[in-house]
Amino acid sequence: MISNNALQRSFAGLLIALTGISLLHFVCCDAAQGQTPKNETSEFQLKEHAGGVQILRGDKLVADYLTKSGSKPIIWPLIGPTGAKMTRDYPMVKDSKDEAHDHPHHRSLWFTHGEVNGVDFWLEGEGKGGITEHLEFTEKSAGKTAVIASRNLWKSPTGEKVLSDSRRFTFGGDVSANWIDCEIELRATEGDVHFGDTKEGTFGVRVAESMKVDAKTGGKIINSAGQVDSATWGQPAEWVDYFGPVGSETLGLAILCHPSTFHHPNRWHVRTYGLFAANPFGEYHFTGAKEKTDGVRIKQGEKLLFRYRVVLHAGDEKAGRVAERYAEFAKAEFPALK
Repeated sequence: MISNNALQRSFAGLLIALTGISLLHFVCCDAAQGQTPKNETSEFQLKEHAGGVQILRGDKLVADYLTKSGSKPIIWPLIGPTGAKMTRDYPMVKDSKDEAHDHPHHRSLWFTHGEVNGVDFWLEGEGKGGITEHLEFTEKSAGKTAVIASRNLWKSPTGEKVLSDSRRFTFGGDVSANWIDCEIELRATEGDVHFGDTKEGTFGVRVAESMKVDAKTGGKIINSAGQVDSATWGQPAEWVDYFGPVGSETLGLAILCHPSTFHHPNRWHVRTYGLFAANPFGEYHFTGAKEKTDGVRIKQGEKLLFRYRVVLHAGDEKAGRVAERYAEFAKAEFPALK
């Protein structure tokens, strides 16, 4: 027969084993229910090619900086935290499927303006618009973030120099989002510069076709003032988020306007068909005024600075913590551009 002491020892051992199983179950279930792992983000690396520089997070592509696409440098593709493309492929892919083949100057992510010293840099085509020429990279580095910096020259269709710029793109991310800090400094190196009052500008993105509001599949635009969809057009806002379905997921692309940006908070040329742009120069189109303003003028040697953070996130603006991310970004400080 088994003694009472032996039975007690066996029962105690069973309790310990069951407790261990319960604790293991609790830990596993807790992790499965969305507890964010720490230090799980991979470092960035750069891969140079003939047309620019690819940005990878670990071994996965997150973006490609192209020194020339059409008439300007662009970033395409832009890939979100779940691995999905979040900007339109056309016109970089001429025969792209299930996309509107309109506005060929809407190239993923870009920075131009529709009226600079009388030259239209927004549109493109032979003899139709200005050219932004890549001159050189001034920085390329990678690690916990990746940095690409460049100098560019803005020229008329006939080759006349208009102005220059310095740009710095810092790629980062966490377990729930990829982001890019986009800094552009326009410099009047070739004489005085006039930026016209037009809606056609300036820091632009063309979102993935399935995300657009006009697709009527759940796409939505919302800004920091709580305005939605068409009501966001032309309004000043600290941030705007454009979210909608991509495949089986809901993903969002937010643009945050840093307080150091010229004419902060910018007005937004954001459309339900997928165009999404911050415009610091436009006024009369947006306000319904009868006449254009004089625009913005800077003299030889003067500069204008713009800083935006592009956040690629899962879910809507609440799931993507867009308001919180803006508050963090607004406090960020940056070194001067070279």
